Amino acid sequence: MKKFIGLLILTILVIITMVGCASNTTMGTGKEIAFADAGWDSNKFHNAVAGIIAEKVYGYKWREIPGSTTVLHEGLLKGEVDIHMEVWTDNLATYEQDLAEGKVKELSINFDDDYQGLYVPRYVIEGDSERGIKALAPDLKYVWNLKDYPDIFPDDENKGMGRIYGAIPGWEVDEIIHNKYINYGLDENFIYFRPGSDAALSAALTSAYDKGEPIVAYYWEPTWLMGKYDFVLLEDEPYDESTYKEGKTQLPAVTVTIGMSNEFYDSNEEIVDFLSNYKTSSKMTSEALAYMQDTNADYIETAEWFLKEYDYLLDEWLNEENAKTMRDYLN
Repeated sequence: MKKFIGLLILTILVIITMVGCASNTTMGTGKEIAFADAGWDSNKFHNAVAGIIAEKVYGYKWREIPGSTTVLHEGLLKGEVDIHMEVWTDNLATYEQDLAEGKVKELSINFDDDYQGLYVPRYVIEGDSERGIKALAPDLKYVWNLKDYPDIFPDDENKGMGRIYGAIPGWEVDEIIHNKYINYGLDENFIYFRPGSDAALSAALTSAYDKGEPIVAYYWEPTWLMGKYDFVLLEDEPYDESTYKEGKTQLPAVTVTIGMSNEFYDSNEEIVDFLSNYKTSSKMTSEALAYMQDTNADYIETAEWFLKEYDYLLDEWLNEENAKTMRDYLN
């Protein structure tokens, strides 16, 4: 009986030791990351990219906390959210003050080439020999040049007038684009048409592009549409903070940063080091969203494709050993 009990205790100790070893190797660190999920695709995509690296390289579990921009920022300040991969800094009135007062950490700039304004398909300006499309407006470069081309972008309901697709009613940028339409005298020979929704606007753009037809419309980056199709942003007067809302200059690109709560920052050095090196671009992000749109891939599958497509980023973000670990997983 004593031998049996001794053997039983020994067996239990061995099992406990094996489980402990497994916890330290294959089951991760026991730490978890709560990413901010503001609801849009690019945010979810970057969460997936950072999340799988945190999981496969550093052994973290991760999840997402949904919410509005302001609510999620407040969550960062309180430590209820650990990381926000897309802090659109211009949309947060207290952002600079919160940084200055040390309430939150800014690790890096994710991207800052997120342009918006009036776009036309490139084939309108340059043509497309492969599709048999001739350049209809070769001198179209600036927004005010549109005055010379109402017949290229005809309105369906008003003969002799062109059509400009504006932004979504209720969006602040819709008022800015409409001011631009008035400021440059485009109201003389163009109709300003407001689509009823984001879906209606993207449908108008994709339909025209697929048919090889001219269209001029408001849009923004990063989006799957800008990743899939070749559109040109019409140039404008240089950005001026005091007059751009009046439609007199180009709209500003927003600096999109990676934010981290102070609590998480103080106890997760390896993730801090990784995300301090994390930088992409609006163009890269749009390409990833276009891949997801075309293939029906989920965010994780898209993140894995992205890291293979832009393999060099692993060397910029991670040390040699960790980059190899991630490549081994991807391959």
